[in-house]
Amino acid sequence: MRILLTNDDGINAPGLYVLEKIAARLSDDIWICAPSEEQSGAGHSLSLSRPVRLRQHAEKRFSVSGTPTDAVTMALRRVLPEPPDLILSGVNRGANLADDVTYSGTVSAAMEGALAGIRAVALSQIYSREDAGEDVSFSAAEEWGERVLRPLVDMPFAPRTLINVNFPPIAGNAVRGIRAVRQGFHDYGRGTVVEGTDPRGFKYYWFGLHGIEHTPGLETDLEAVADGFISVTPLQLDLTHAASLAALSERYSR
Repeated sequence: MRILLTNDDGINAPGLYVLEKIAARLSDDIWICAPSEEQSGAGHSLSLSRPVRLRQHAEKRFSVSGTPTDAVTMALRRVLPEPPDLILSGVNRGANLADDVTYSGTVSAAMEGALAGIRAVALSQIYSREDAGEDVSFSAAEEWGERVLRPLVDMPFAPRTLINVNFPPIAGNAVRGIRAVRQGFHDYGRGTVVEGTDPRGFKYYWFGLHGIEHTPGLETDLEAVADGFISVTPLQLDLTHAASLAALSERYSR
């Protein structure tokens, strides 16, 4: 089985080395193509106004000067001799839960694989402290990564779908298990924008990562990780709201 690894935290991110260890337990044909620098929050963006440069670091290890989507595109079209059987994106440093998946470069890299008809899984390690810096533990991902992926290795994915996995911010031996759950939704009215002043006296703004609430008691990815479980959520790329089609058709038929 050929596996392509990528991420949005960059080619030297600790989470990518964690993912390499996990993938090595599943296959001995591992390829890596990741952004050369951190691209968190890049979403499903594609570089169109500047060239993308490809750099080879080892026999099967490459980086690109672009987004996670660029990295997967280059891997499929220029790096790999044949398409991979599986694409793994991560392990992201931080959560990719609920509607945050729309911003996520980690999830978007997996989306690009799904669009190409390749089974793809995004993996993220949540951490509890905003000021954790480099001190983020991947214990849950390291201990449970293989157990999460094993059932997916030979599982057929529906067309244009991917799997989104989030590990809770606890030690691996404290994880309560794995839950297959739906995507949750945040209350973005509780988000924050942090204001500051630069050395020249001009204001700047930094989007806060805390203070966003969710509704407890629902069977979603948010509640699963809050309860100490690993969340596994199938996502689809067809964003059409089918229930609105009839109403729209009626309005335009007048």
